[in-house]
Amino acid sequence: MHHKDLTDQSLVQAELKALQEEGYEVQPLKKWNQHTRLSDFEIDEFWREANSLTGKQIVNNEPSDYDGILAARNKNNNYHLPKPREEEMQDRILGAWLGRCAGCTLGKPVEGWPRQKIKEYLQAAGTYPLEGYIPAMSPFLPGLELHQNYVGTTRGNIIKMVRDDDIDYTIIGLKALETYGLDFTAKDIGRLWLENLPFYNIFTAEAAAYRNMVNQLEPPQSACYRNPYREFIGAQIRADMWGYIHPGDPERAAAMAYRDATISHTKNGIYGEMWAAACIAAAFVLDDPAEIIKAGLSEIPCDSRLFKAIQNTLVWAQNMKNWEDVYRMIETHFGHYHTVHVINNSCLIAAGLMIGRGDFSQTLCSTLMGGLDTDCTCATNGSIAGAMLGAKQLPQDWVDPFNNGLESLVHGFENSRISDLAQRTCSFIV
Repeated sequence: MHHKDLTDQSLVQAELKALQEEGYEVQPLKKWNQHTRLSDFEIDEFWREANSLTGKQIVNNEPSDYDGILAARNKNNNYHLPKPREEEMQDRILGAWLGRCAGCTLGKPVEGWPRQKIKEYLQAAGTYPLEGYIPAMSPFLPGLELHQNYVGTTRGNIIKMVRDDDIDYTIIGLKALETYGLDFTAKDIGRLWLENLPFYNIFTAEAAAYRNMVNQLEPPQSACYRNPYREFIGAQIRADMWGYIHPGDPERAAAMAYRDATISHTKNGIYGEMWAAACIAAAFVLDDPAEIIKAGLSEIPCDSRLFKAIQNTLVWAQNMKNWEDVYRMIETHFGHYHTVHVINNSCLIAAGLMIGRGDFSQTLCSTLMGGLDTDCTCATNGSIAGAMLGAKQLPQDWVDPFNNGLESLVHGFENSRISDLAQRTCSFIV
C-alpha cells in the first residue's frame, strides 16, 4: 500500500469499506462508488456525507479518546506486574531490538503474501515448515518470485538489518525521547516524521496523516481527515519503543502508545498500538504467551472488534491441535479485512505467540507462515520473544548475520549499531 492510494477515487472506495467495517450504514453513500471519475465537487460532497455519519455507529463501543478507552476496558483485568530485575534489563532490551530486526527481516521478502502462497513457496524450496530465514530459490518458480529486497533478507544473504519502515518508526520513537523527553506530544512526533521520513517511504494511514500535517492539520485531526486507513496496522508497528521503556508496566506503555497512535489512527487502529506496546512491556516479566496477550488486552476496550478477535484467536490456539487450523479460523472470520488491517494481523501475532510457546525460532516462523503483513507481524513478535528471552538466549543463526549493523532513513541514525540503540533505549526506562 503506497502513497498512490491517496488518489481521490481509491480513497472513496476505501472509505466506504472502512465505514462498513466500523458498523455504519453506508447504503446512502454507495451511489458515489458507481461513478468512474468523480469531480472535485462530488469528492467534497462524498466526504461531507461520510463525515455526517460520525456518531451513528450501529455496533461496538469503540472510543478514540483516552478517557473513553480507559472507561471501556475490562475493570477486572488490570495487570499489576513485578518490576524486572535491573541487572537483566540491558540484555532484555538488546534482545527485543535484535528480535525485532530478525522478525522484520524474516517477513520482508514475502510481505503481503497470503498464507497459501507462502506455504507453496516454502514447500517448493524444501523448507516447510520453516525453521529459519527464507532461502532464495534460484531460479524462482513463475508466480513465486520473492520481493526485490530478497538480496538482503534471505538465508545466507543478510549482512545487516536493511532499511525498513517498521524499524524507522522504532528509531523515531527513540529520537522523540532524545529530543523531547518522556512528555513528548503527538505533535512532536508528527514533526519528526516530516523532518526525517520522505513521503515516498511511508504508506496508508501514515501517508494520509503526513499529507494532513503538511496542510497544517495537527493530531488528532491529522488522523481523521480523509483517512480511510485509520484502522490499518501502521500505528501498531510504532508500538515497540513504548513497551521497551516500560518493562513490566503495560498500562504506562499503552498510555504512551496512545499518544503516538493519535497522529494517524482512530478506534481499533489506536488499540492495536496500545495492545502491542502493553504485550511487549509484559514480556519483560512474563514467560507465558497467553498471559502476555491477556496483559495487552487489559489495556483496550473489551467490546471492541480487536479485543474480541484476539480473544477468539486465543481460544482457538488453546483448543486446536493443528496450528494450520488456527490460521484457517482467522481467515474464515477475519479474511474480509485488508491485508494490512490491524485486526486480522493482530490475530496472526497472537496465534504466532501461542504456537511458538516461548521458543524464539518457532514463534517467528509460525507467525510468518500465517501470511499477510509478515514483516510487521514477525517484527512485533520478535520484540516480544526477544524481551522474554534476552539477547544471550537468542539463537545465533538469527542474530549473528546482522553484524550489529542497522540502516535507517532517520537523520543521524543512517548506519547504526543495534547494541548502541539498545543502550540508548535503556536510559529512558521508566
